[in-house]
Amino acid sequence: MSDSSQAPSLYAAREPIFPRRVSGKFRTLKWVIMAVTLGIYYLLPWIRWDRGPELPDQAVLLDLAGRRFYFFWIEIWPHEFYFVAGLLIMAGLGLFLFTSALGRVWCGYACPQTVWTDLFILVERWIEGDRNARLRLHRQKKWDFKKARLRMTKWVAWLLIGLATGGAWVFYFADAPTLLHDLVTGQAHPVAYTTMAILTFTTFFFGGFAREQICIYACPWPRIQAAMMDEDTLTVGYRDWRGEPRGKHRKSADADQKGDCIDCMACVNVCPMGIDIRQGQQMECITCALCIDACDDIMAKVGKPRGLIDYMALSDETNERAGKPPRPVWKHILRPRTIMYTTLWGGVGLALVFALFIRADINMTVAPVRNPTYVTLSDGTIRNTYDVRLSNKHGEARLFELSIVGDPALSVSLEGEESVTVQVPADSASLQRVYIAAPRGSAPAEAENTGLRIWVEDLTSGERAYRDTTFNGRGN
Repeated sequence: MSDSSQAPSLYAAREPIFPRRVSGKFRTLKWVIMAVTLGIYYLLPWIRWDRGPELPDQAVLLDLAGRRFYFFWIEIWPHEFYFVAGLLIMAGLGLFLFTSALGRVWCGYACPQTVWTDLFILVERWIEGDRNARLRLHRQKKWDFKKARLRMTKWVAWLLIGLATGGAWVFYFADAPTLLHDLVTGQAHPVAYTTMAILTFTTFFFGGFAREQICIYACPWPRIQAAMMDEDTLTVGYRDWRGEPRGKHRKSADADQKGDCIDCMACVNVCPMGIDIRQGQQMECITCALCIDACDDIMAKVGKPRGLIDYMALSDETNERAGKPPRPVWKHILRPRTIMYTTLWGGVGLALVFALFIRADINMTVAPVRNPTYVTLSDGTIRNTYDVRLSNKHGEARLFELSIVGDPALSVSLEGEESVTVQVPADSASLQRVYIAAPRGSAPAEAENTGLRIWVEDLTSGERAYRDTTFNGRGN
């Protein structure tokens, strides 16, 4: 069989994209967001926050060993995971809100893949030069000393950024200064080194080589964003009714018949995804708006109005084609869908704040021991056993006193304690076995089960908590 009869390959090798440097308000906004987000990520573990002598002083700490999450003055316990769930719900609603209002602004400005890719491209530009210089270096087949030196310098810089990324991540899970000393001296846990190695490699590969491939093939968001958008969503678009037919020669005989687009390819050359926005909305577009900056700069140079490429809504196309002004931006943003998302987002946020302020500093759980349900002592006394877990959320040890309400004939005692008080260490939980007894004949035969309430009181602050449970075996 000849080669001409074979089916064409469906695989296309990736052609590297080398975005050209551009200046403008959207590029400046991306620089600011990159500096803020990376600054927060790298510096946050080093901020100190005094919680007392017995608690960690790192402002943000995910303490897996102690099963705590510390965020400045907020401390989340395992049974309070609903706070984390609420924050995740708010993040999802926020993503829906911004996408329905402004398209993929998350992808274009704040997504970690975008932020680190921007940083890697910046380093690449510093070392190898702007777009044309990088293209020449890429197309140079022969590796001479200059190409090897530039590539090795760039890769080393990328590896250092990846190492700092992995290092910053593990600092969120342990005391940062202590862990840094252990990492340098080789005394850290192997998990820390493994995590840093994985994050260093993924950052190096995703930001340096995969880049737009992660957004196109690995990320699911481009494929579901259409459900969050409608004809009133503001997104980056090309005003083809103004730009077409495009042409380069403005002094030709038919110059008056041509549109404003001079086909300079500036919008394509600055795009980090390598697409042509003039071909319409595409899945690859991350709404970074760099093409707007590039086009506005060209329009200013050729004496044409800005906005040939701009944030716009599809619903404005009919009016603009007819020469009418578009709807105000606020009318596109404030519409039923975005109002609904904002209401839900704000409602979840207020509920979390309310729950945060009303939660108690002490907590208890009561679990009756079911095997056996009760025991009969030699003098006929009926005794039930309970496992009571006491949680002390204060920064110092507290003395707790247990008592019961429901029947004056019942008595309470603690295993290993001579009194009904127990000391719980600071910011920890203590499991205490509790015995509740009823003298023989203290209830009628038909009263086999008796409801009771176990109270715990913080003897320092006077704060109290309770749990209802059942006493079994009274009628036997």
